[in-house]
Amino acid sequence: MSGSVVGWLRSAWRRLVAVVVRALDPLAIDHLTVARLSVAFGAFAGLWGTTDAMALRAEALTPGMGVWPAATYDAFFTTHGVTMLFFFATPVAFGLTTAVLPRLVGVEELAFPRIHALAFWLLPPGLFVARAPSLLDLLADVGLLGFRVRPPVVGWTLYPPMSLQPHAGIDLLLVGLSLGTLSTLLTALVVVVTVVTERTVPWARLDVFTWTMLVAAGLVVFSFPVLESAIALLLADRVLGTTFLAPPEGPMVFVNLFWFFGHPEVYVLVLPAMGVLSYLIPRFAGRDLFGKRSVVYSTLAIGVLSFGVWGHHLFASGVDPRVQASFMAVTLAVALPSAIKTFAWTTTLWNGSLRLEPPMLFCLGAVAWFVVGGVTGVLLASIPVDYAYHGTYYVVAHFHFLLVGTIVFGLVAGGYYWFPLLTGRRVDDRYARAHFWLSMVGVAVTFGALLALGLGGLPRRMATYPEVFAPMQTLATLGAFVLGVAQLLFVWGIVRALLVGDPAGDDPWGLAERGIEAREWSR
Repeated sequence: MSGSVVGWLRSAWRRLVAVVVRALDPLAIDHLTVARLSVAFGAFAGLWGTTDAMALRAEALTPGMGVWPAATYDAFFTTHGVTMLFFFATPVAFGLTTAVLPRLVGVEELAFPRIHALAFWLLPPGLFVARAPSLLDLLADVGLLGFRVRPPVVGWTLYPPMSLQPHAGIDLLLVGLSLGTLSTLLTALVVVVTVVTERTVPWARLDVFTWTMLVAAGLVVFSFPVLESAIALLLADRVLGTTFLAPPEGPMVFVNLFWFFGHPEVYVLVLPAMGVLSYLIPRFAGRDLFGKRSVVYSTLAIGVLSFGVWGHHLFASGVDPRVQASFMAVTLAVALPSAIKTFAWTTTLWNGSLRLEPPMLFCLGAVAWFVVGGVTGVLLASIPVDYAYHGTYYVVAHFHFLLVGTIVFGLVAGGYYWFPLLTGRRVDDRYARAHFWLSMVGVAVTFGALLALGLGGLPRRMATYPEVFAPMQTLATLGAFVLGVAQLLFVWGIVRALLVGDPAGDDPWGLAERGIEAREWSR
């Protein structure tokens, strides 16, 4: 019996290695191969960033310092944010986009395929350089390295003057982040040029997912150069001895540059998920998307308004009240196009012929969590509420209801839906459904508990906390572990599908029999 198990494992390992070797072709420039690499890389980075989150939640099990020293906790906090935002969400979103975009716009290949391939190959060195301090520190701990580079503890926002202190780990983090930013910028340029100049599908017939990703790519084109500039100024101050960001005025210059990029980046992350929802819900509801034109216009409105809301991150920094009021007004206004999308999704679902396949389950979960995250965000747009809760776990809960509940759920829905296109196989529904329900429980418990902690006034970004908050912190940690188990189940379902999954066929979701056009499946 043990011999047969070992033989099966050995055979499975050989098949998995063969699949990976075929996929990792450094000379490939066709859009589908590069898209596979981008999605696989993003999934790997997401799992790596998830381990940081598990480490943070393990420390939060006890009120005092228990598992990690304070500096280690701060290092996990830094790498978690950078990894998940820059090396997980955007590569997966644009990887899925570039996989299906040519067929959706009626072309054989993306514009500038070599630039598209170059954009991907900037990502692996970017991730490993950004996280190199943690790896080098670990090697020094086990005696395999004769010197030590401490991980940076500045947080993912990199605010000066903390990020100006002499520290080799910060230099590596900035260089890696710069490579990741450049990668996303190049991919976005490829998407914009492909849709605007190469498409054969008229604007009037362009699907809502392509419209959404065109706007998201446009946001990248206008916002990511600002982040690259801020990183360049920070590196110049650190390496060349300039004083662009030195106190007293310099830190606020960086903060404004960062958030001028940072809030459009929120929509760069959430718009792909919105596009997936707008594209998939009609397919599994058996109806056309209600108010498609309004959904497209709302996407354009989000793209424009997103550049006028960054100041609400600065309410507590002493900004002139008149400036605060203008940013509050725009922040409230940007909720309107998001509400239009929510009404369109729910109206499309109303009396529809629903098919609760795994992609649809994750779409429904994403809509539910988007409502929760949106309502909690609208409250933060109010200046008095923001003063009260800006420094608490309330912000963490709000952001993660959107980041995990909406963005990750939406990308996973798209991943399950287009997995047959990327691999020719389908993930077993049993694993996908278990992944969904465990993820729903994990999100509800984890971030519901954090929301309660924030309403109770518990400060965020702290490794220790008063004992009165221990029960809710324990509940949040247990929920996070459930969420982590769900992602391991997701990985197992993917690996199993690659090894022994059923062939998908040309219409894996039975859309043709319902009379639904799906151009991305046409060969």
